[in-house]
Order: sequence, then structure tokens, then C-alpha cells
Amino acid sequence: MLLLGSRLIHTPVMSLQTGTRLAHTAKPVIDPSNLKILAYEVDGPLLSERPAFIRTVDIREYGRLGMIIDSNDELIGLDDVIKIKSTYQLNFSLVGLQVIDEHKRKLGKVDDYTLDTNDFVIQQLNVRRGFIKGITDTGLLINRSQIIEINNTAIIVRSPSVKSAEPVMQAIRGEFVNPFRSPSPHAGPETMKK
Repeated sequence: MLLLGSRLIHTPVMSLQTGTRLAHTAKPVIDPSNLKILAYEVDGPLLSERPAFIRTVDIREYGRLGMIIDSNDELIGLDDVIKIKSTYQLNFSLVGLQVIDEHKRKLGKVDDYTLDTNDFVIQQLNVRRGFIKGITDTGLLINRSQIIEINNTAIIVRSPSVKSAEPVMQAIRGEFVNPFRSPSPHAGPETMKK
């Protein structure tokens, strides 16, 4: 299921074992190398260790009640998984990151993103235009296939290839052929009279 990333912030984390709310999500831990959410930092009164995380592979399902996990044993600390610790320490935040194209033109900032809840991979970036362009333009949707590079300051995307527009009448005239005005002698009306 495709969802906006903002819908998964402050989402309850429910235990299948006890049927109770264990915590709620605070922020995602995103791997900038492949835009995959590895875990969510969670917060709540029942947590014994801080910061605490729920790995996305431990989420059984996402539904009306929130994220459902087996039990509170699925909640981990910072030192429990090396990959999550190293990614968390990068302090990478996707929302608010500048988006520019390969020609160094500013397109806007990441306002939100769309992710697939089956594998928690970010599929699209929702880019909010600047104030001036925002008056006349709506936001942009950037597919993950358009991303060239992600660094500490910006996301660089492939600019769309713009083909020069051809006049409409010229394009239409070239598509139709009138058989009665053909230049070949055996196809014209003169040959039909003989």
C-alpha cells in the first residue's frame, strides 16, 4: 500500500500479544543510499530504553489501529543493530532537504514523500516550490528513478527532457494523405478517366 510518510508519524505501535499500545512513532530512520526506512524511532511512557526503535521488518501490518508488532520484545535500543545505529547517527532528514536538477536549478524542498508499506522504500518525493513559484505553480512529484544523487545539502534529480513544440497544424497536415491529390500519375483522377 502506498502512503504519505507524514501519515506514519505519531502512529500508535500496538502489541499483538497484549493488544495494548506500546508507543508511538516519532521519526523515521532513512538510509540515504537507497531511500529505505530501516526503523522508526518510537516514544512512549512504557519504554525502558531511550532512544528506542521499531525495525520496519518487525512490523506485521499497518492498519486503522496503527503499526502492529508481535510484542514489546520487538522494540530495540540504539546499540542493538549496527546498521540502524550508523544510519541514525547520520541524522539524515529527508523532509526539508533542497531539491535541484542536474543543471543546478532549484526546484524546491521536500515537503513529504510516498512510501510502499510492503518494503518501506520511498517511491516519490513531494516537492514544495519556493514562495514565488508557489504562487503560479503547484508542487512537484519526483519519482525515485529521477534521483541522481543525495548528499548532505540537496537531492539532485534528472531534469525532464523538453522537446521543442512543433506547430499543431504542421503536425496534423503531415499525418493525412489525400489520395486524390497524389503526385503519382497512376493514382490521380486523370488516370481514372482513361
